[in-house]
Amino acid sequence: MLANKSCALIRMSTRHPSCNQRSLATKAHASDRVLLGDSDLNVSVLCLGTMTFGKQNTEKEAHEQLSYTVDQGVNFLAEMYPVPTEASTQGATDRYIGTWLQSQKRDSLIVASKVCGYSERTTWVRDPPQTTRVNKDQVLESVDKSLKRLKTEYLDLLQIHWPDRYVPLFGASSYDIKNERKGDISFEEQLRALEEVVKAGKVRYIGVSNETSYGVAEFVHQAKLAGLPKIVSIQNSYSLLVRTQYETDLAEICSKHNVGLLAYSPLAGGSLSNKYNDGTAQTGSRFNLFPGYMGRYNASLVKTAVSEYSALAKKHGLTPSELALAWCKSRWFVASTIIGATTMQQLKENFGAFEKELSNECVEDVNTIYKKYRDPTLS
Repeated sequence: MLANKSCALIRMSTRHPSCNQRSLATKAHASDRVLLGDSDLNVSVLCLGTMTFGKQNTEKEAHEQLSYTVDQGVNFLAEMYPVPTEASTQGATDRYIGTWLQSQKRDSLIVASKVCGYSERTTWVRDPPQTTRVNKDQVLESVDKSLKRLKTEYLDLLQIHWPDRYVPLFGASSYDIKNERKGDISFEEQLRALEEVVKAGKVRYIGVSNETSYGVAEFVHQAKLAGLPKIVSIQNSYSLLVRTQYETDLAEICSKHNVGLLAYSPLAGGSLSNKYNDGTAQTGSRFNLFPGYMGRYNASLVKTAVSEYSALAKKHGLTPSELALAWCKSRWFVASTIIGATTMQQLKENFGAFEKELSNECVEDVNTIYKKYRDPTLS
């Protein structure tokens, strides 16, 4: 269905029946559909990531990817995209999608976006520049600007890009009470801000991203107490290298409250393709183009684990990327897997991975490697 960060497009289709997320393990096509959480958003199990649009991909290339994907996928992005983020390119991804949208039938697509959580670094997202927060004024500004860039009147899904409160993010492994901040926007206040755009007809459903079990529980609880909109999705990192956080308590609570997982970085920034280990990565590849970006995927233990997963893939007649993407698709709790590509060749190869099914032996072999390395990206 969707893709990386704030805006997503999903083509509705009658070619494949709807299914709940627990039946996904039997699905074999990127265009198979699943209902996202307890919404009526019927999304594909593959989501096209678009965070390279405006940084690594031109508008023409973006349109080519979108057109190729439209019969079977989606895209996702956030209000500050593309990434790595900077003021000069902020919103470019939305604009590229917006110009493409003009030639599409809007009511056959699902469009999603994001609103930034707390950040003192992305102040340029707001006008005037200020610390980003999930409050009424900023949610309204974020949505209105996204709608203008996307050239559409409503969003089908709006997610909070990362929590307004302090949580360990992007490779941090433990919670440190010393990092807690005063003045957090309460869960109820955030939901009331999101309710404003829902009531105005600008947003149909809401969700979260980079969230914890505590956050999911509080959002669901406060929505029930105050009769506010309920979250239907969570967009968190999930891959062969990043499993533990979601597979334990998050899987349980999201299942109990019917919150669908949109798994991002299933190739761990491209590292699970093994191209950085075997020397085939091009100069324009993400980690070569942006040294230090997502450095957690360049750790020596990560590279060792990737090598073992690559050998395992070969054993079972798969490419490293096919193993990684087929793994995500096969998990019962994954509603949609977000893939990204900078070339059409990469995009087509990623689509092909969704045709692969993992044998029981392959799954057992994956878990054997997992027991050795767990989540090697965590600091």
